[in-house]
Amino acid sequence: MEDKKIKLYFIFKFSIIFFMICGAHLFAQSKPDALVLYKNGRYAEAVAVCEAEIKQSPNNLDSYVVMTWALLADGRYQKTYDIALAGRKIAQTDPRLIASQAEACYHLGKNSEALKLFQDYISYAPNGVRISSSYYFMGEIYLRIAKYRHADISFSVAVTLDSFNSLWWVRLGYAREQIKEYRYSLEAYNKALSLNKNLVDAQKGRERVLQRF
Repeated sequence: MEDKKIKLYFIFKFSIIFFMICGAHLFAQSKPDALVLYKNGRYAEAVAVCEAEIKQSPNNLDSYVVMTWALLADGRYQKTYDIALAGRKIAQTDPRLIASQAEACYHLGKNSEALKLFQDYISYAPNGVRISSSYYFMGEIYLRIAKYRHADISFSVAVTLDSFNSLWWVRLGYAREQIKEYRYSLEAYNKALSLNKNLVDAQKGRERVLQRF
């Protein structure tokens, strides 16, 4: 009889533990993942999840990071800037937040601040996933402020890191065209067209440059 009671006790205890584990697993499965939502293009939902996570854990750095990615993708640049700034109060030199803040500045027209932040990102994350795009954005900013040789250098680095980006080759061609480096401008436009023969800006740029020879 005693053995039977002991056996029932262990069965009961095992059942409780089993259901607790299963319940926790089911809860984890049902909890929305902000990163997954972001990758699936559900940006508003990703932001909402991150906001809830930050409210529960104010120092959850990853929540700030994913939130800035979702906000950027959704075109909410001022909000991106604000959240990146808030996240950097936790980790000032986090390159992911620096990159998001830099891109937000670019879209907001804050050229000087954007340049500084892109340079910071390159310094903190020399092998980061946004290195090539950082140089591209810097090139665009230099075009805005008519520093064409700087733009040439930035776009040159960008296409060295990502040689299959046809649009970046077009911008490199344009930068070189502005400094009257027509031979090298033509090379860039030709490269762009070799990657995508339907690029109108590359076609027009090539035609303009050929008239200079």
